[in-house]
Amino acid sequence: MQFKKISKKKKIISITAFSILFLWFWFSLPKPLFKSPTSYVIEADNGELLSASIAKDGQWRFPLNDTVPKKFIKCITTFEDKRFFYHPGVDPFAFGRAIIQNIRNRKIVSGGSTLTMQVIRLSRNKNRTFYQKLIEILLAFRLELTYSKKEILALYAANAPFGSNVVGLDAAAWRYFGRKASQLSWAEMATLAVLPNSPSLVHPGKNRKTLLNKRNSLLKKLFDEKIIDEETEKLAQLEPIPSEPVSLPTNAPHLLNRFRADFNPKEFKTTKIKTTLKANLQINVSSILRRYHQQFKANGINNAAALVLDVKTGNTLAYVGNVYDPSNPEMESYVDMIGALRSPGSTLKPLLYASMMTDGFILPNTLIPDVPTQIGGYTPKNYDLGYDGAVPASKALSRSLNIPAVKMLQQYRYERFYSQLKKMGINSLTNPPDFYGLSMILGGCEVSMWELAGTYASLARSLNHYPQHPDQYDPADFHEPTYITKKTPSKQTLEKSSVADYGSLYYTFMAMQEVMRPGEEMLWQQFSSSKKIAWKTGTSFGFRDGWAVGLTPDFVVCVWVGNADGEGRPNLTGIQTAAPILFDIFDLLPEKREFTIPYKNLVKTDVCEISGFRAGEYCDKKTAYMPISAAKTRICPYHQLVHLDPTEKYQVTSACESPELMVHKSWFVLPPSMEYYYKVRNRDYRTLPPMSPNCMDESENLRTMELIYPKNNALVYIPLEIDGKRGKVIFNAAHRNPKSKIYWSIDNEYIATTTDFHQIAVSPDSGKHTLTLVDDEGNRLVQIFTVLDKSKKDK
Repeated sequence: MQFKKISKKKKIISITAFSILFLWFWFSLPKPLFKSPTSYVIEADNGELLSASIAKDGQWRFPLNDTVPKKFIKCITTFEDKRFFYHPGVDPFAFGRAIIQNIRNRKIVSGGSTLTMQVIRLSRNKNRTFYQKLIEILLAFRLELTYSKKEILALYAANAPFGSNVVGLDAAAWRYFGRKASQLSWAEMATLAVLPNSPSLVHPGKNRKTLLNKRNSLLKKLFDEKIIDEETEKLAQLEPIPSEPVSLPTNAPHLLNRFRADFNPKEFKTTKIKTTLKANLQINVSSILRRYHQQFKANGINNAAALVLDVKTGNTLAYVGNVYDPSNPEMESYVDMIGALRSPGSTLKPLLYASMMTDGFILPNTLIPDVPTQIGGYTPKNYDLGYDGAVPASKALSRSLNIPAVKMLQQYRYERFYSQLKKMGINSLTNPPDFYGLSMILGGCEVSMWELAGTYASLARSLNHYPQHPDQYDPADFHEPTYITKKTPSKQTLEKSSVADYGSLYYTFMAMQEVMRPGEEMLWQQFSSSKKIAWKTGTSFGFRDGWAVGLTPDFVVCVWVGNADGEGRPNLTGIQTAAPILFDIFDLLPEKREFTIPYKNLVKTDVCEISGFRAGEYCDKKTAYMPISAAKTRICPYHQLVHLDPTEKYQVTSACESPELMVHKSWFVLPPSMEYYYKVRNRDYRTLPPMSPNCMDESENLRTMELIYPKNNALVYIPLEIDGKRGKVIFNAAHRNPKSKIYWSIDNEYIATTTDFHQIAVSPDSGKHTLTLVDDEGNRLVQIFTVLDKSKKDK
């Protein structure tokens, strides 16, 4: 009875012990097997290596590659473990042979380790002792139970040492041969296969003769095993072995850094990614930038960047964050200008144009004032410092006129535009709208190339979808670019409205196709192309940034030129620096199609031929297809019915002329300040005839005078001249009758009389003043202005 109890107890102990040993054995394998840091690696969409960085521990160690080249498998198993595919992790024959060899030589000359055991040893990185050998044997058995032979080979290939600071087959192939492992010859692969055997003693930079002998010996074994034929072996034996390691490609260093910054282990399973970049396009765009950079350097312009996007997907096709020259640290070529926040210059103007059409503020050719303007101390200027008086909105956009843009934003309101930009994808506006104000439209904010190009791609993508759903919009069209292929959502939620309707987008892109620049009308023609490209340039204040952004239905190209440190340079303008690069890049891209005219999103509208407004009662009308919001736009305010005497030389009223004798005519009449400049640029403009001297009641007459500068309640600053004396400020007025005289008074004190050109130079004291203008017919104009005190302004 006691014997049975003892046996039962031993049985329980034995089972318990076995269970503990089994659990130890089963859970003995570390997870993950390798914890060493790996290099960040980015590839083009075809798998070509673009750039890579060294791992944190100073090793060139690429992430695990599930695919091991067949040549390497044949070489490494022939050289290290010829029964690899048949043993369970330990090869008894190899182990026994190693023991015999070690006894005969009275020292360790062979370890008998299989590739599986070597994977375990590499993962544990312990001193080589008899005890550790036993642990390796047990863990090798365990590894074979969980991992396939293919997976074990992949682990070995990714973590075996290949000499110097090179770890893993992929890194070794690039460091020693400058190619991916799958492209290596038999001789090259055999060279790499013999390196892990003694990487610290033999590698391409050390003991090269020994390395050559080992490689040739392996090649002979491959022939003996009938893996390669005799001719292949002989030719392979003739190939030289590499000398020093070679540099890895640096074709996308800035995108590599972006990937490193974006890397999140939860999102990315590995530090190696296949990007959406086109390898050849990336290299060619980099070459274009380097070529232009040689010219820019002479003017002290050190940096340039270019971004190419696929409209359909938003995928990045080329990402050149800067002209890369690490040998010259003063150039700051390491700075990625694609992600940098810079003043966008005029590149936001098309977005305002499209927004105002969408919301019914303007039609494509609505006349916009272009006169000297001061708004709360803000005085915008056109590039050529000239004025058109009034200019069609489309021409104001294509010529990049600043004053009309500010006038449009004043009408649209910068708070509304701020919200629009956010919806379109400009998320870098972190301050409230009041911080930017009206200067936002002229570059008084900061955006990145990434956001700007992404916004234009989103707009083009939206218009491209018109044929699929002409009456609805897909909000998913508006998204930021990507450099990693992502699955598009299968569910599509369509909406009745969008941040910009199809018709407005179409007219915006058409206006951008007719780009000219004030003062440089001839220069733009050198960029003319058979391709219809909608494009816009921008120049920031102080000539710090030169921009060009262009688009077709298929591609968006964005180019920036300047200095990373923000230093401005003469002639650093978008048209002179960025635009030539833009068109050279477009020449690399295929031409496919044009934007579809969105007829179902346009409405037939009677439009005033001269003013571009919706036609009123007295307009010369034409019918045209307009954006769907045309019905909400204003009726033309500039056409009116004018009553003339029988000679048609004077305006009359019923107080001085019989209605039966009056001649009634439609007349295009601009306000005096607009008319003053408009008639110079438009010779066919007819000024309004003067009021008849016989008419006493002029209550129906229009304003005869208007102050161009200063506007009512304006703040005026009078600077000091070079000699330190107080300067003067120019006041400017317009009169509808060019022959009239204007008498000027400040604070009821007569100053001057002007005819023809109504300008005076004055230097009033600091403080508030009353300016009075009286013409020779007794018409009066009274306005208030304030001269700022210099000391207060400085504060």
